[in-house]
Amino acid sequence: MAQLSVQPKHDTALFRFRSASKNFLKENMGILIGLVILCVVVAIANPAFLTSNNLMNVLRQTSTNLYLALAMTMIIILGGIDLSVGSIVAVTGVVTTMGIASFDLPVAVAVAVGLLVGMMIGAINGYVAATTVIPPFIITLATMNIARGAAYVLTDGQPVRVMSDSFNFIGSGYVFGFLPTPVLYLIVFIFVCYVIMNKTQLGRHIYAVGGNPEAAKFSGINIKRVKFFAYVFSGFMASVAGIVLASRMFSGQPTAGEAAELDAIAAVVLGGTSMSGGVGKIGGTIIGALIIGVLSNGLNLMGVSSFWQYIVKGAVIMAAVYADVIKRRRMA
Repeated sequence: MAQLSVQPKHDTALFRFRSASKNFLKENMGILIGLVILCVVVAIANPAFLTSNNLMNVLRQTSTNLYLALAMTMIIILGGIDLSVGSIVAVTGVVTTMGIASFDLPVAVAVAVGLLVGMMIGAINGYVAATTVIPPFIITLATMNIARGAAYVLTDGQPVRVMSDSFNFIGSGYVFGFLPTPVLYLIVFIFVCYVIMNKTQLGRHIYAVGGNPEAAKFSGINIKRVKFFAYVFSGFMASVAGIVLASRMFSGQPTAGEAAELDAIAAVVLGGTSMSGGVGKIGGTIIGALIIGVLSNGLNLMGVSSFWQYIVKGAVIMAAVYADVIKRRRMA
């Protein structure tokens, strides 16, 4: 009698890991090559790029952008946009630091209040986007101005300084002696977002709504709930970015997060997420954010003016969107 062979569990896990790795490389080969070429060019232009301190600095700076870009990926896959994230970064950083400096709140309570403010703004965006026909561009443009104005009103345009070691550790500390705390948070958030988008019903619904809202509606998907979640999550991630940035700067700045939405959208589009919705991967967004981070760091090392950096990033977004249009035409 033939004896059945049972495949060990660790072999199955290894097979799945290899398969996922191959798919990741296949889907992102072009952008990965672009990242490698960019790193080589920057390293040749300035050898200081390859020092351990600078590479860790690139990861630290990229982490703030990726907090925003991870949530922005979900929203763009849904066919939406969130222009308010940069302003949420500012107002949550201001609220958190004011709670500590002006009201003597414990750091944990002040951080919780800051997170709540960001989620409330995200909830407003999500509710209006889910229940009205107003385009998300207009909705988030309005809340962008409201949140930025609130940051200026609360501070009278002045930074709110905080000299609390426990608060400063949030964005400037290290774990295990070498890993910056913002990078540790990033690892956790990447895992959470990967699970949501690839292993949960919610993730499948996000792709379904972005790909064909009418079909998703007739299949019984609660479109309003899906949109509401995406914008609340975006508000949460923007508030995390705001608190981490305020901690790194030892102050809440009403000017913080200016053009942060530009970097987040650039990372998402560079990562292959379609502005038309329905298509995109968290892995691609990570690579896109690394390209933006390396590009910014390289331009700084080469002494390029920050004014020119806006032009370069805008050109990168234009090129990425154009490449997406060409790709979709070829697929069609």
